[in-house]
Amino acid sequence: MTNTKASESFYIGWDVGGWNCDKNGSSRDAIVILDSSLNLVGEPWRGNLREDINNASTAQEWLVLLFQRCKAVAPVGTLSITMAIDTPLGFSQEFMNLVAGTAPVERLDSSGTNPYLFRYTERFLFRRGFRPLSSIKDMIGSQATKGMHVLAKFMPSLESCGVWTDGMGFRAIEAYPSASKGAGVIQNLLKNCEPLKDDDRNDARVCAMIAHLFDTDRERLVSPPEDVPVSEGWIWIP
Repeated sequence: MTNTKASESFYIGWDVGGWNCDKNGSSRDAIVILDSSLNLVGEPWRGNLREDINNASTAQEWLVLLFQRCKAVAPVGTLSITMAIDTPLGFSQEFMNLVAGTAPVERLDSSGTNPYLFRYTERFLFRRGFRPLSSIKDMIGSQATKGMHVLAKFMPSLESCGVWTDGMGFRAIEAYPSASKGAGVIQNLLKNCEPLKDDDRNDARVCAMIAHLFDTDRERLVSPPEDVPVSEGWIWIP
């Protein structure tokens, strides 16, 4: 296994598969870990993280399992680890109100403006020409609940809108590789990289690069406006 140094920062990209994605040959969990120089740590991994999520009791235990999956040894001591996750990490405030039986919206028009189907961050992307998936209507509820479960179990503290933490140097954000991989800053980071084995691992690498930008050059990413409901989270893109 590859040894790692605790003094470095690490960036983890997680392309999320469903809870039972071991039965899905075309879409599974993928993990890519990069060091502070954006070199691969160990080997990119693809499979199902469900049992690792079940077996870990703390964020540190889960990180150890993630590094092991990538055939690397997790660093110990003071850590700075940022994870970017490719799945919705919240539901819209309007949808949550609807589930609670309060405050239905007055009018519903096109799909991309429907606040039951899409959060503020996704409607923001629609207005800019992207077409993000909906955890309500696009059959990614399994992935979304998997990502949200990991946050609740390992990184339950909300540092700020769209940023979760364990309070000990491990942070998580939401990424969207499809809307990011064509951006110049990502293309520049990828220019000397060989393609990985499959789309899941390639998307996980883009997520890891978003995590790196978030930690080192956050001004290169679009930050949430002040009126975003904090509970909905935010998709960080270049």
